[in-house]
Amino acid sequence: MTASSEASQAKDRFVRVCERIRTAAQQAGRDPAAVALLAVSKLQPAAKVSELYAVGQRAFGENYVQEAVQKCAELADLAGIEWHLIGPLQSNKTRVVAETMHWVHSVDRLKIAERLSAQRPADLPPLNICIQVNISGEASKSGCAPDEAVALAKAASGLPRLRVRGMMGMPEPGIGAEATRSQFALLARLYAEAKQQVAGIDTLSMGMSDDLEIAVASGSTMVRVGTALFGARPVNQQPG
Repeated sequence: MTASSEASQAKDRFVRVCERIRTAAQQAGRDPAAVALLAVSKLQPAAKVSELYAVGQRAFGENYVQEAVQKCAELADLAGIEWHLIGPLQSNKTRVVAETMHWVHSVDRLKIAERLSAQRPADLPPLNICIQVNISGEASKSGCAPDEAVALAKAASGLPRLRVRGMMGMPEPGIGAEATRSQFALLARLYAEAKQQVAGIDTLSMGMSDDLEIAVASGSTMVRVGTALFGARPVNQQPG
């Protein structure tokens, strides 16, 4: 496939996803502009990120710290690009994340928030964070317990180099539309409660390629879309 045809495919996918968001928002009686698109670029080469950037996408989500930092450096000349860490974050990797990322969606305990705050360089704007909530109850999923989420948001909001933006969560896969809607509703309730108690909260990060319509109808303000934008991910070693 030529570079021009790959770029054309990238634009076509981008347009289709934006149309899905627009339609879902309108059907829910919401302003489509209230739903941001985060392109999940994990395991995709930097060239694929550049293709989407060229058609107007600016926010990109990465799951693995090492890969995120490498792409951030490789694509540093792309003005206005915004990097979001959406995967689990271990305490021994907080410094490099605090130094390079614009957002972290996966803060699930106060220790991580404290380290990010302490390690965020003073010459950078406060780091935007979301509290990750385990809305599915799966033992394999990261995230704090739902009954701890609002208190964690309040505690993190008192840290000096962070800006708490909202909540992030993922439903259990393959459970059907109604169960997915129920898990999204739980996160939406926690988000609404936190918004009443913490100034500046404005982001409900939920919804992916397969369920973004349900997420938008449930109040999502940011959908995290990978496969529908990039196609199937390459099969290779996952970086740390």
